Amino acid sequence: MRSQRKNNELREIKFTKNYTKHALGSVLVEFGDTKVITTASVEEGKPKWMDKEDTRGWLTAEYSLLPSATNTRCQRERTKISGRTQEIQRLIGRSLRACIDLNKIPDLTITIDADVIQADGGTRTASICGGYLALTDAVAKLLDKGILKENPIIEPVAAISAGIVDGEVLLDLNYQEDSHAQVDANIVLTKSGKIIEFQTTAEGAPYSPEKMNEIFKIANDGINKIIAKYDLI
Repeated sequence: MRSQRKNNELREIKFTKNYTKHALGSVLVEFGDTKVITTASVEEGKPKWMDKEDTRGWLTAEYSLLPSATNTRCQRERTKISGRTQEIQRLIGRSLRACIDLNKIPDLTITIDADVIQADGGTRTASICGGYLALTDAVAKLLDKGILKENPIIEPVAAISAGIVDGEVLLDLNYQEDSHAQVDANIVLTKSGKIIEFQTTAEGAPYSPEKMNEIFKIANDGINKIIAKYDLI
């Protein structure tokens, strides 16, 4: 089922900062009916797998889909996380590590948590956008406290979904559009247009390089609009 938006039109996007009390950074991010609470927490020390001589800090991510986030209750992942959850967590972590200089957060671990409270497509891309804003708020507080000596953020990042539905390239797919898509894509870019992630998969028949370029262009334009919203909040 197609929405009434134009093919290149984002759903309504809203960011609410300082959404929770205790996290150094917290943002409620809304992409249409998708709602995700993202938080940034900071701990002293770094993962045990990192070499002792390595002076960098680390950034990691955790993602969860709360039981009532979808139209049928999903089980909590208490003891073992699914392959889908692992994939999304790694995507969020990779995306946000690409925007931060780990050398400038020595012996610290920043954890981005993304908890989906309502899912209607694009939860992973919304998590990246909200996670970036939560990260910047946490960094600002660490700078104010003198824990960090210089700003480690290299440049903003944002993410968006796109796809081909009924032969047409659409931006920011909701659940109904995504479930009927012949091609599904998740794109993560920096503000300067550098590619962090470009996941594009044909769900049915193969698609042409021309369509791939069209997907990238519509996603790039959408990401520019999202990053412009960062400066307004």
